[in-house]
Amino acid sequence: MTDHVRLDKCVADLMRCSRGDAQRYVDGGWVTVDGAMVAAPQAMVDPSTVTVSPSATLADVEPATLLLHKPAGVASVDAVALATAQTRDAADPGAMRCVPRHFHGLQALMPLDDDASGLLVLTQDPRAARRLREDGPTIEQEYLVEVEGTLPVYGMARLARGMRHEGRELPPCKVSWQNEVRLRFAIKDVRPGQLRHMCAEVGLAVVAIRRLRIGRVPLAKIPVGGWRYLSVGDRF
Repeated sequence: MTDHVRLDKCVADLMRCSRGDAQRYVDGGWVTVDGAMVAAPQAMVDPSTVTVSPSATLADVEPATLLLHKPAGVASVDAVALATAQTRDAADPGAMRCVPRHFHGLQALMPLDDDASGLLVLTQDPRAARRLREDGPTIEQEYLVEVEGTLPVYGMARLARGMRHEGRELPPCKVSWQNEVRLRFAIKDVRPGQLRHMCAEVGLAVVAIRRLRIGRVPLAKIPVGGWRYLSVGDRF
């Protein structure tokens, strides 16, 4: 019977390096076991099944920003757990190599209400985090809101300007019908519960809310629960 050893010890033996450097190879996504990438340096493995890529390097992994399609019913902070190597959108056009390190220390920015779905930004990049925290209130977001009820004659104009929510005067927004039951909002600085409150003020009950865009970054066709990388050319 083959003795199993910790993955990082096996990599250290293969690469003739320290255990710390071996862990960096694992975190960098350079190590496979039976052909599958393994993210846990402490995993017990058969040394004969371990391979280190010939391209392996100890260079630091660049921090990543992920665009997740959050399902309704999941809190934004909990949605971080949905981002795994297996849930990456198969159609992700980005050239970034998916590595275990990209799932460490992710934080959800510009969170959605628990009952809302759509585009959620998860990042470990302090530059992206700073940009969305500092400039978030000025970045336009697009939402699709499914409603029930009859909008009064004055309703559309009232939704667009002149409302208050939790003591705050809301900035003007753009709103239009996408179809008979869905309103499309282009709006800034959305607070928790705000869209539901706005619709209630004009006699509409909200059935569902989905965020389609943050700034110039769209949800596009990311499947529910899936994600793609924010590519170098994407700008909020």
